[in-house]
Amino acid sequence: MALLNFRKRETVENGTTPEMEAFLKGYSIEVMPRTAEKVEDFRALLAPGTRVYIAHIEGTPIEDMVATAKRVATDGYPVMPHFPARIIKDEATLADWIARYQGEAGVDQALLLAGGVNQPHGDFHSSMQLMETGLFDKAGFKRLHVAGHPEGNKDIDPNGGMKNVEDALRWKQAFSERTDAKMALATQFAFDADPIIKWVDDLSAAGIKLPVHIGIAGPAKLQTLIKFAIACGVGPSLKVLQKRAMDVSKLLLPYEPTEVLTKLAAHKAKNPDFNIEQVHFFPLGGIKTNATWAIENGGAGTAPAAAN
Repeated sequence: MALLNFRKRETVENGTTPEMEAFLKGYSIEVMPRTAEKVEDFRALLAPGTRVYIAHIEGTPIEDMVATAKRVATDGYPVMPHFPARIIKDEATLADWIARYQGEAGVDQALLLAGGVNQPHGDFHSSMQLMETGLFDKAGFKRLHVAGHPEGNKDIDPNGGMKNVEDALRWKQAFSERTDAKMALATQFAFDADPIIKWVDDLSAAGIKLPVHIGIAGPAKLQTLIKFAIACGVGPSLKVLQKRAMDVSKLLLPYEPTEVLTKLAAHKAKNPDFNIEQVHFFPLGGIKTNATWAIENGGAGTAPAAAN
């Protein structure tokens, strides 16, 4: 398979703005073992240094997760597997997973999250409990990411609002101040820039300084995105998709994240202290489709030092 040309394209060729190129620099992307199997060569899709998250869905054997991590790492990419608290039975299981990832794939970074199951499989129900074990620190993990929810999370705040989510973020902010690991918030995807901007600004005003890696759904069929958005509890910005679905001229066209990213990129350019550090893509329409879109829209630069 021929490798894609990752050189920077001129703005006049594809309409990419310098703001968008800067905003997409160092983006990360997510795969699952079953989707990774369909990729012949990651080096044909992703720029050097791209961080690859590996999503751990309930029922996926740890052997498949570690094998995928090893393969992606062998292709030369920093790997960040998910550690969903509610599917980890106990501290011994957590220690075993950490050891496997390190020993077989050289992993030294992780996304810690509660996980999308209602009933915990064992002792853990939150990412904070995983951090409190001290096992990631003991293993020398250099980077720990935790979940962020720009539009709230009904699992954490069942009555709506953001109180419990914000309390958890304050705890994680304090944890980041007493650990050597680099931390960031990897967020759920959203489709409207305005709620994202407000959420990021509100966090900063509340003293939560963890860098935000904003979740963005990659190009996909509109019906696919609506299905995932409802399943994942995406809130106000779901209206963006619903409005698009009512427009017959757009209904059959694939959704692309151009509008939301253009607005966020412009806001970042005007407000350099705006606390979105990177973009994290959810390739709901396929990793090849997402990676190609990112390259064509300026996301072809090598990941910055922060991605290491």
